[in-house]
Amino acid sequence: MNSTHDTLLQVHRIFGYGELIILGLFLIALLKSAFSESGKISNFIRKSTLFSMIVFHLQLAIGLIMLFVTSGFTAYLKDPGMGGIMKDKALRYTFIEHPVSMLIGAILMTVLNKKFKTNDRMRMPWMILAAIAIALFLYAVPFDRLLGTR
Repeated sequence: MNSTHDTLLQVHRIFGYGELIILGLFLIALLKSAFSESGKISNFIRKSTLFSMIVFHLQLAIGLIMLFVTSGFTAYLKDPGMGGIMKDKALRYTFIEHPVSMLIGAILMTVLNKKFKTNDRMRMPWMILAAIAIALFLYAVPFDRLLGTR
């Protein structure tokens, strides 16, 4: 690729490690709040949701810059085309599944942040939204690349 892409990729990777840590804290806060007798939304869950949302959005912004500016995605759209991208598992994951999953996860974290900020009690639909956001994030993380096994 090029040095700009490599630099953005390293920043994206560093934020990925941070997001995993923050998401772990969010999960702990979520479970603590869900299984407490009061069901109150604590400051811990509000802060962890806010920081998760911020890092999700930073990751998304960096990823979209990489996707549309430095990755060669537009060249792949010309040849082999969208059909070729969808047929190739690696290209499909890199250019379609990963960004779309992260985009939906960022949207869900934004909704959760608003819900947790404006309410005092945890509700089951929010737990489901949180589980979906976490699942999408974990699906979209390329662990083999993040951990350097590939």
